[in-house]
Amino acid sequence: MQLYPVLIIRFMKHAVLALAAALLSCSPADSNSTKTPATAPPAPQAPAETPGRATDYKWLPAGRYNPRQTVAARFAPPRGYQRVPVTTGSFGHWLRHLPLLPMGTRVQLYNGQPKDRQDVHAAVLDLDVGTRDLQQCADAVIRLRAEYQFSQQPDQVHFHLTSGDDIRFQDWYSGTGFKVAGNAVQPTPRPAEAPTHAVFRRYLDQIFTYAGTLSLSKELRPMPLAQVQPGNVLIRGGSPGHAVLVLDVAVQPGSGRRLALLAQSYMPAQQMHVLTNVWDDTSLGAWFLLDPAATLVSTPEWTFRREELGRFE
Repeated sequence: MQLYPVLIIRFMKHAVLALAAALLSCSPADSNSTKTPATAPPAPQAPAETPGRATDYKWLPAGRYNPRQTVAARFAPPRGYQRVPVTTGSFGHWLRHLPLLPMGTRVQLYNGQPKDRQDVHAAVLDLDVGTRDLQQCADAVIRLRAEYQFSQQPDQVHFHLTSGDDIRFQDWYSGTGFKVAGNAVQPTPRPAEAPTHAVFRRYLDQIFTYAGTLSLSKELRPMPLAQVQPGNVLIRGGSPGHAVLVLDVAVQPGSGRRLALLAQSYMPAQQMHVLTNVWDDTSLGAWFLLDPAATLVSTPEWTFRREELGRFE
């Protein structure tokens, strides 16, 4: 009779242990239906790009450069796109950080009058246009390329005239100018000067007078539209002709689709402005899809062929 209580106690102990094991095997911590998913590691972020420097934009008065009013600051890529990487100090990096005038600024002509069409621009560059009808489409592209070179090393600045003559800024400020007699360009002496920005602007006005889309197109090398980069130029050389500068490029990872910010001057000479996309999906804002499969590239005031993209050396 004394054996039964011992057996009962042992039986109950084993039952309790079995029940506890069963409960533990179904605990929420181990259940697939209630387990908290592991958090994916964050995607690697591209390193922050070096901002522009006021000293890179020599035409601006001291203290005027505002890094919050630049191409990069005002025009973020559309959702799903990211800016292509550019090297600090490159032409593309310099263009990306160009200064802009306040939002809502109207485009003015060289004589202070408003441009007839005020519906084709998204922003106006903070860049003087001069007081003569010189800084037109190709001239504005020359101006920005020359300003970039001047900010790096003034002696590298040179451009060809429509005649084909290569006019170097170094020769010009050192005392060798030029004169045009009929179809011939002849060297002529001029006072030697220091290579200041004021002297540089006078040199550029001489280039603008005798250069244009035809001469600029010969300065460029063909560039596939599928590989468009900041600093490339859409250009039709001749008369009539036109030139539009690629300020920036954004790419869609995976598809490789490329968008571009474009800027132009026009005729008559006018402030250079960032174009707005009036043709494609309005969600692109000022960005233009450059589709290498398309035959044409349409901008608000000119249509280019896809083969008419070039790059500077």
